[in-house]
Amino acid sequence: MDVGELLSFQPEKPALGTLKRKNEDEDRGRAKSRKKQPVITNQSTPRISEDEREKILKMVEEEPEAPPMDETTLKKIILQFEKKAYKNQEMRIKFPDLPEKFMESELEMNDMIHEMHVIATAPDLYYILVEMNAIQSLLQLLSHENTDISIAVVDLLQELTDVDTLNESEEGAEALVDALLEGQIVAVLVQNLERLDESNKEESEGVHNTLGIIENITEFRPEVCPDAAKQGLMQWLLKRLKAKIPFEGNKLYCSEILAILLQNHDENQELLGEMDGIDVLLQQLAVYKRHDPSSGEEGEYMENLFNSLCAALMLPSNRDRFLKGEGLQLMNLMLREKKMSRNSAIKVLDHAMTGQEGGDNCQKFIDILGLRSIFPVFMKTPKANKRGPGPEELEEHICSIIGSLLKNCTGTQRQRLLNKFTENDHEKVDRLMELHFKYLEKVRQVDLQIEKEKNDLKFFGGDIDDDMEDQFYLRRLDAGLFTLQLVDFIMLEICVTGVPSVKQRVMQILNLRGGSVKTIKSVMREYAGNIGDAKNPEAKEAEQSKILDLVSKF
Repeated sequence: MDVGELLSFQPEKPALGTLKRKNEDEDRGRAKSRKKQPVITNQSTPRISEDEREKILKMVEEEPEAPPMDETTLKKIILQFEKKAYKNQEMRIKFPDLPEKFMESELEMNDMIHEMHVIATAPDLYYILVEMNAIQSLLQLLSHENTDISIAVVDLLQELTDVDTLNESEEGAEALVDALLEGQIVAVLVQNLERLDESNKEESEGVHNTLGIIENITEFRPEVCPDAAKQGLMQWLLKRLKAKIPFEGNKLYCSEILAILLQNHDENQELLGEMDGIDVLLQQLAVYKRHDPSSGEEGEYMENLFNSLCAALMLPSNRDRFLKGEGLQLMNLMLREKKMSRNSAIKVLDHAMTGQEGGDNCQKFIDILGLRSIFPVFMKTPKANKRGPGPEELEEHICSIIGSLLKNCTGTQRQRLLNKFTENDHEKVDRLMELHFKYLEKVRQVDLQIEKEKNDLKFFGGDIDDDMEDQFYLRRLDAGLFTLQLVDFIMLEICVTGVPSVKQRVMQILNLRGGSVKTIKSVMREYAGNIGDAKNPEAKEAEQSKILDLVSKF
């Protein structure tokens, strides 16, 4: 606070908390009474006199500067902390039912924990915290009888693990994070979360800061996500998401942490499925089939749930759970209702139907009249929301869904799908060709850029190795090649296996717009040559053979 603020504001009297165990009101309140309180404007308080103003200015000027944090200072702080923690423990053991006997030691320890925030200014000295077992002591305090103490420790750990702070000293950060993980920090934090009452403002902030610690650690070291989930975090997050309480910041934060845990971690995707997490996500998303989120934050929450569901559906076993949980019916309803949830529902359907493992979902989607929902968005791409996929990403997902249906559906379901392309004078074939030329032009533009870069590189004597070629190919995919491949695959499928009039319409439009069958075949051969499925080489070969067979028959 600067001098002007100090002169203009009056501090509010610190509010007392509550003491856990027998005399909770007195215990926790006294521990909090020394904690720094927020300062608010008191409109009814008269302005201070000039004498008082001068005294305050003099006090501010004479206030000694805090000593710089060095090894000696830090060791002194840690020793003081350990001494006060030991004293409090001793007094609580000696007088368990007499708060007035141990409250003084509790107040002193609470103050000491707040003073320790200065340590975050010197992350290069974190190793001293580890060497002097201060981390172990802090973790033990997370289960202190007085939740004010545990919340104070959470607040401190959240600041110590701030990612920007950790990045200032790699050696110090590694030492701190190693010590925290060795002490099973996530399990200890979850145990503390279980006893916090979020109707209490301070304890609600404690929950938020706890999630902050977990986010910091998982961002600094993503490989800990599976262990973190197993230490009770996944179970707690699902329980918290299911809780029937109004939407607020902590619920949003829970959805963010869940999305982080599921991204690129097969073990967590499996764990979510085993805990009936697919049903939990579908239940939470069901709210948005007919109602839009009421705020930007709630919109972000909805997208986090969709992203979590998409990540979970990367695992084949979760696609079965999605099918049994009537996820297809929910997504289909979202497509029809045209609310904000529609665009992300398209993304979920793509994840649910892709690959051989999506076969059952593809058949079921047609059975529940899903073609009536997917083809309107194919004919006219929905407008993008502030959050969720953009128009071109939506076109990619929609074409991927139709491609998956063509690959996986058989019998009457497949015939119903092929019939769609003859309706209303082949309007869907016209739309398909429109997308073909749109994305072909995008790919041509990026190909020109890449060719120029290659020529420049050769001119200056550089070599183009396999890694660079892979990077160039990824750029082409991002620029629209992947969607072009999907569009051309659909084109070949409906021309080769559909009625003759479909191919006639395709050839007619190619001739009118100067298109080329040779170009389409070239795109599909490249597609076949780059299909990747390391987990199932047989499926990869079968897919390649099918595409090359379509090319030869086109």
